[in-house]
This record gives sequence, C-alpha cells and structure tokens, in this order.
Amino acid sequence: MQEKIIILDFGSQTTQLIGRRVRELNMYCEIVPYNKFPHNDPSVIGVILSGSPFSVYDEKAFKVDLSEIRGKYPLLGICYGAQFMAYSNGGNVEPAGTREYGRAHLTKFDDANPLLKNIRENSQVWMSHGDTITAIPDNFKIIASTEKVAIAAYHAEGENLWGVQFHPEVFHSVDGTQILKNFVVDICGGKQDWDAASFIETTVAQLKEQVGNDRVILGLSGGVDSSVAAVLLHRAIGKNLTCIFVDHGLLRKNEFTNVMKDYECLGLNVIGVDASEKFFSELAGVSDPEKKRKIIGKGFIDVFDIEAHKITDAKWLAQGTIYPDCIESLSITGTVIKSHHNVGGLPEKMKLKLCEPLRLLFKDEVRAVGRELGMPEHLITRHPFPGPGLAVRILGDITREKVTILQDADDIFIQGLRDWKLYDKVWQAGVILLPVQSVGVMGDERTYERAVALRAVTSTDAMTADWAHLPYDFLAKVSNDIINKVKGVNRVCYDISSKPPATIEWE
Repeated sequence: MQEKIIILDFGSQTTQLIGRRVRELNMYCEIVPYNKFPHNDPSVIGVILSGSPFSVYDEKAFKVDLSEIRGKYPLLGICYGAQFMAYSNGGNVEPAGTREYGRAHLTKFDDANPLLKNIRENSQVWMSHGDTITAIPDNFKIIASTEKVAIAAYHAEGENLWGVQFHPEVFHSVDGTQILKNFVVDICGGKQDWDAASFIETTVAQLKEQVGNDRVILGLSGGVDSSVAAVLLHRAIGKNLTCIFVDHGLLRKNEFTNVMKDYECLGLNVIGVDASEKFFSELAGVSDPEKKRKIIGKGFIDVFDIEAHKITDAKWLAQGTIYPDCIESLSITGTVIKSHHNVGGLPEKMKLKLCEPLRLLFKDEVRAVGRELGMPEHLITRHPFPGPGLAVRILGDITREKVTILQDADDIFIQGLRDWKLYDKVWQAGVILLPVQSVGVMGDERTYERAVALRAVTSTDAMTADWAHLPYDFLAKVSNDIINKVKGVNRVCYDISSKPPATIEWE
C-alpha cells in the first residue's frame, strides 16, 4: 500500500507547489478539496492545510471540522491553514494593517522543535498574507518569529500539530523544502519510496483493476501527456487499448504524419482521423477564444462518438489529462480561467466512462514516467501544445489561410530552436498570429501584411513561467527567416510577458 500525504486545498494559488515539493521528497501526496478528506483511506500518514484567498473570519471562508483528523494524523497548516487552526481553537486572527508580502527572515526560532530541525540561522522565508495571527490558543507555543511577525510558526504542545504563517513551498523560502521534509519524513514517518518506477507499478495495477478486460479508447494528441498515458495503458491492458488521433486541421506543420509514424514505433494500435473539414466549417467566423475552445472540445467528442460506435465493446475513454489542466479548468473558488477539452466532461450519448491515469502528475513527472517506460526521448521532451491547437494561437477567426501562415512561421521558429540547441532549454514555444496588419517595405514596394509574435517560456510545471531570454542573434535570424519565407508576414515581435500575470498561451 502506497502511503500518502493529503493536502487539503483551501484555494491557494500555491497549493500545487506544496504537492510538487512533497513529491520532490519522493513522497506521494494527493491534493483534495478542503472538505473532501478521505476518512476511510488507511494509506494516509499526514495532512497539510493549504493557504486560501479568504480571511478566516469571512462569511465565505472555507471552513471544515478537523475534529476527526486532529490527533489521528500529524497536521501542518500553511498561511491560511495555520490561521484557521489557530482561529478555530480560540486564537485571534486580524488584518495585518498592510499586506505582508515578500521576503522575511526567521530572527528567532526553536531549532529543537522537530519541524525546524536543520534550519539555518536567519533563514529567509516568503510571506504572502493580509491577515496575521495575533494570539494563539493556550496550549499552542510560538516556535518562530520574523522581524514583523511575532507568530511566524507555532506548535500545539503535546500534539502533532503545527502551523507556519509563511509559505515553505515557494522557491524564496530557502529552507522550505527542509521544513516540509521535517514534517513528512521525520514527523509523519514517510518512507520516501515514491518515484516514477513505483508510480508505474501502482498505476498499472490500478488500471488493471479499474478497467479489467474492458476495451479502452484513448484520445491521442501527439503530445507527451497522451503519449505517456497510451504507453502506460498499453502496458496494463495491451490489445484492449485502441488509440484515436484526430487531425482537426489545427496541428503544427506535418504533425499528423510525423506523429502517426512515432506511434507505429511504440507498437500502439492507432486510428488516424482527418476531421479538418468539420472543424474549419464549425469555426468559421468565430473569434471569441472560449467559444473556439468549446467548439473544438465538442467537435473532438463528436468525432470520438462516431469512432466509438465502430468499436462496439468500448467502455472507457482515456485521456492524457494532467494536474495543471485540472487546476486551470476550474479552481476550488469556482473561477474559470479557461476551459480544457480534456476535462470538459463527456456527453452521455457516448456512454463511455473516463480514465485519466496521469491526472495527479505534473509535466516533469509525466516525462520521468515516460523515460522509465523506455519511450523515445524526442517524444518525451516535446513541448506542451494546447488541445485546441493553433486555434488559440490565431487571435480572431480561423481560416485555412491563417493556419497555413501560422504553421509555416511556427515551423521556422521551432526548427530554429532545435538547430541552435535551444529547444530543450525552453518549456514551451510557439508563434501567435496577431489580428493586425502593419506597414512594411519589401524591395521597393510598400506592404501591408500580418504581424506575428514569438512566445517562448521557461517553467517547471506550467503554473508559473518566465519569458525565455533567447539570444538576440537567434531572434534576429528567426525574424528574418519568417519575413522572407512566409508569404503574408512582414513583422515579428517577441513576447516578454511572464505568468502571472499573463498566461503561457495568448487565449
């Protein structure tokens, strides 16, 4: 039985980072809504309470009864989680006056406390809160303070319960990983035995139990997520897996042909479907990005419905959904950032159950699983590519002419990254076709043609990203090649926006 840490998600933007840091310690963890604790799961060995956008005293604040958890498992509250445990047990939480955000240092702390073992003197931590704990319950003890925060961390004496006002999961908390290790390994007794190999072993066993001898259809996209999901499922159920690769006409240049060849090498049973005419027809005249995503998502399902009826004994639809897809589709606060066709739900007419073997993994973890499965490196290192394809990189309505222009420009950019040995240093890259035209001069003639923007970012999990600082010489060559070789483009820009506040894709 795989032991696990449960992270109760109260809506913080950094909840997924807590999960990443725990997994980097080779400890398996699951993130669940704050009110969905798995009480009957014997594999749980500890609980972490995340931050939240709310104040604990707000009427809309997420609150939960911890009485069945407290005393049974070690608890660690982070930011809101720490405030909630203090407040709900008789402590005080009040507005801080001014928002406490940024670097702080532990000016004093109890290094004998197991949570703070091996923490360096004056250790830097990261604060991000508008409230602060001003008083703790009688049986709680202050174990760390900063220059401005008297109660930076506490411990309930005689209990396995801790709270920290700062965020140990973020990069700027320099000893944050050590604090989390102290909790999940030393306090919770975690064995640190979770890695790609153990994930494969556990997941293959779960898939065999989940689907049995049923036939499964998997939607391939050509990307690393669906490809790894396919190989993982193939290992579990073999010939009972049928993969379908839909060409909606919005893939990269020559991608459909190239990807089909890749899948042949993996021994997968793949059906290729050219549905481009359908998608172009349904997208005609549509400019709203959310409508484009929904049309493509529905069209994707419609094509699957046709193919599903050809495989009369199919009972499952598998997808390469990963954790960031789920986070961006719907946050715990109910705020939609963007819809994602992988997690949009299936029409009942398909009568297929959903199987998502990678939904709890981050992208780098998916790649580690792919390598452990022995997949070719060029498939594993492929940049992420949006499910709706180039439709969300064409701002405005979709036409075949625009797609061709963008495919040609994108091909020059991506091949250039490979030629200059920059591709593997970038998390994701692509070209955006802008809905503007600009004046230019080619030869002795005045032109009035399209502008494109190059987008390249560095990241580890797609939840945050920085623009890639590509060499000027490279950008100059790519710009020159696009303008000279792609008919209809006379201006190239480079996007230097980070996430947040921007997103990686423009739509």
